[in-house]
Amino acid sequence: MNPYRTQRIAFSLLFMANALILLLVGFVVVVIVQKGLPAITWQFLSDVPRQGMRAGGIFPAIVGTLYLVGGAIVFALPIGLLAAIYLSEYAKDNLLTRLIKLSIVNLAGVPSVVYGLFGLALFVVFFKFGASILSGSLTLGIMILPLIITASREALESVPQSFREVSLSLGASKWQTIQHIVLPNAIPGILTGTILGLGRAAGETAPILFTVAAFYLPLLPGSIFDQVMALPYHLYVISTQVPNVDEKIRYGTAFVLLALVLFMNLVAIIIRYKFRMKKKW
Repeated sequence: MNPYRTQRIAFSLLFMANALILLLVGFVVVVIVQKGLPAITWQFLSDVPRQGMRAGGIFPAIVGTLYLVGGAIVFALPIGLLAAIYLSEYAKDNLLTRLIKLSIVNLAGVPSVVYGLFGLALFVVFFKFGASILSGSLTLGIMILPLIITASREALESVPQSFREVSLSLGASKWQTIQHIVLPNAIPGILTGTILGLGRAAGETAPILFTVAAFYLPLLPGSIFDQVMALPYHLYVISTQVPNVDEKIRYGTAFVLLALVLFMNLVAIIIRYKFRMKKKW
């Protein structure tokens, strides 16, 4: 077969696959927006749930989600970045290092319910943090840690080796080279991992179900040892556990969760774009 014809067929199949994915995602987004937008009012966004979550707003769930995602990133990003620096810049290429890298990649595919059970056993029971923001944030942080490590390591390894050689030849130490040469050029890739982590942490239900989420708690938390409501679990509850909930409230909650994730991703993408524009290679 003519190679150009084979290439055109392959490109056509890839285009059709991408178009199908975009069509399905677009359909889901359109349905959520169409059915959820009528519920979006200032009262819905700023009020507490009332009448057994059949009325009122979702403000405590929004705040709880932001607390959990923020805590997860604060915990996971520094540890993940330091682990990536060690694996890419300091660790020797041997069997043990390759096994560690493979294990990290495999951990990214572990079901979230397993992380939830792990968080329950370690943070809630063993460390006696109880069902709290701290337990939930640490569990979510561990869940997104493999994503951040993998993306950060690939970003660090993508920086040309010649950059390191020039820096070292000018008298800079290895850490100075990493700090001033490697890290600034790897920031776009590191932020990519952070974006993926943000999206997964904000949308997961199983980990927070075991470690932090409250069924009905129309109060804002006072400390990191308090329980909170969270949008994913709140959406699950009003969709499956509470009868006679108006459809627009369910879809409105889903719309807010989708908009929140998209907003956080958009902010991270803008920051990544600004750093990427500074790259000269």
